[in-house]
Amino acid sequence: MVYAIVRAGGRQEKVSVGDFVTLNRVAGGAGSTIELPALLLVDGEKVTSDSAELAKVKVTAEVLEDLRGPKIIIQKYKNKTGYKKRQGHRQDLTKVKITGITA
Repeated sequence: MVYAIVRAGGRQEKVSVGDFVTLNRVAGGAGSTIELPALLLVDGEKVTSDSAELAKVKVTAEVLEDLRGPKIIIQKYKNKTGYKKRQGHRQDLTKVKITGITA
């Protein structure tokens, strides 16, 4: 089993070939290819965490679609002052498919 821990959109994700991952919005439209930086590589019993060796590792992914996350409601309220504020937010996301991990 080969898998890698990659940095993606301020988070770390565990990925292997064929996985679908939802990331914060990345540049590039549907069908384009992106490369994600690897932080750790596990190839069977061999674990690679040395930064010099990880510089050679390439994790490629294909962008499938751009989408938006669920709506989050932000409400602020202060008692006895008449202050109320309501705001919504939807995060821009990108769905990608991991196509290759090469060491």
